[in-house]
Amino acid sequence: MTIRVASAPVSWGIYEFEGIAPKYPYSRVLDEIAGTGYTGIELGPYGYLPTDPEVLRAELGKRGLQLLSAFVPVKLVDESAHEAGAAEALKVGRLLAALGAHYIVLADDNGKVDWLVKQAGRRTGSALSPVEWDVFARGVNLIARRVYDELGLKLVFHHHCGGYVETPDETRALLERADPELVGLCLDTGHWHYGGGDAVAAIEEYGERVRYLHLKDCSASIAQQCRDQAKDYMQAVEAGVFCPLGEGEVDFPGVIRAMEALGYDGWAIVEQDVLVDDLDAPKRYSQQNRDYLRGIGLE
Repeated sequence: MTIRVASAPVSWGIYEFEGIAPKYPYSRVLDEIAGTGYTGIELGPYGYLPTDPEVLRAELGKRGLQLLSAFVPVKLVDESAHEAGAAEALKVGRLLAALGAHYIVLADDNGKVDWLVKQAGRRTGSALSPVEWDVFARGVNLIARRVYDELGLKLVFHHHCGGYVETPDETRALLERADPELVGLCLDTGHWHYGGGDAVAAIEEYGERVRYLHLKDCSASIAQQCRDQAKDYMQAVEAGVFCPLGEGEVDFPGVIRAMEALGYDGWAIVEQDVLVDDLDAPKRYSQQNRDYLRGIGLE
């Protein structure tokens, strides 16, 4: 059993959020991911990397990178948006399937509801009613069924600060309603902590339903400052709430032990969300994070 280590364009500030333009050509990001020791990659926003399967296969192949998944945000609280969300997931999924990837990482359409963005990291409980949760879960199940039946791709749901599924309570409300055969959990350790949880405890609670890992750290001191100063989600990211691995409160050795105890044989995707002016910082962080993981046994 081996946990393999991958990276993602988000660590270079390449976001699915509107209004944040990429600062790097994709060739530089791919070069720096491979050059700092990673062998897998997430797609990033659809259209950032080439969408022609043969072109993308060649670009990844010459760098020894394997495409693993893509993050697909959908306005799941709105039932009228579910069909369009399924169509988007299938569009992205066709590219993934053509390159041998296995997962769609589905998420709420985070960052679009102003008060959720403003209160990120400070909320408790749930923002939705039981009826609204039923609508939300129907959308998740619909998309999971479509991508599996049509493409053979598995679906994991990504809880995320600044959206309707941020807190442990909200994640629980969704997973209680989502089909356990079709819908797993993508545990993002940094978002889980900033959203008020503990990553090791999440693995203990959900067990084998944790089917995908995003490794991100969360600085307890910066998180508290952001809460005290009522910073919104993007301001918290800019302040460095998601710090380099090993510098925050996430117990990564504990996370790895817990996943290994479950028999997890998959990928761990390193993410360090950054909003910085220093264009060389992402590569430095990438190397630092890879070295840290080697230090705790993830070669």
